[in-house]
Amino acid sequence: MIEKRAFKDLAHVNHEWLQARHHFSFGKYWDPARMGFGPIRVWNDDEINPKTGFPMHGHQDMEIITYVREGAITHRDNMGNEGRTEAGDVQVMSAGTGVMHSEYNLEDERTRLFQIWIEPRAAGGAPRWDAKAFPKGDRSDQLEILASGFDEDIEGGALMIGADARLYGATLTAGTTVEHQIADGAHVYLVGSAGQVRVNGELVGARDSLAIRDISSLQIEAIDDAEFVFVEAWESQH
Repeated sequence: MIEKRAFKDLAHVNHEWLQARHHFSFGKYWDPARMGFGPIRVWNDDEINPKTGFPMHGHQDMEIITYVREGAITHRDNMGNEGRTEAGDVQVMSAGTGVMHSEYNLEDERTRLFQIWIEPRAAGGAPRWDAKAFPKGDRSDQLEILASGFDEDIEGGALMIGADARLYGATLTAGTTVEHQIADGAHVYLVGSAGQVRVNGELVGARDSLAIRDISSLQIEAIDDAEFVFVEAWESQH
């Protein structure tokens, strides 16, 4: 199964300082038919105006990944962490037993990002936050694991999350093709960030998405110079 959802069809909520597009039910957008995809609970496509952001608020029992597409986001939390994550880089937060944090665009330009929530493999646990720069050149014409719940990926440089999931990213030059073998039982959710790719025959533009199940492999061809990310996640420990 491959189900495409074009960017223009996403739910759009205008908060003035924030233009939010929701792939799944979130906040004011409620669709009982779109409560998530497997353990992937939220995928928000946010555009945050300069000098604005999300004030201090709380989360619990959720793995939260932020992939910055343009600009930068500055994080602060009640654990004493503070960090600025730039375009192409990633931050992760395991909410665990509970965390309070804020996210602000302190830049002079608009920040565009994907925020992804994945259900943890177990409730509770100590909250944590981390961020890392992932130079786009390192994932030129190949897939790179950016965040993972598996030890072998973390040892290889991926950020750690407490979920049975991996976040992949790639930047492809026009005409390049990469292939990915999908593990049994996985839910895959792919979203374009820039340019166009063709995935198993489906054309995916910037900010379009594909929900993928029960398919053994992906063939991803760059029509233009392109950037995309996808989550591969399992309902239970894999």
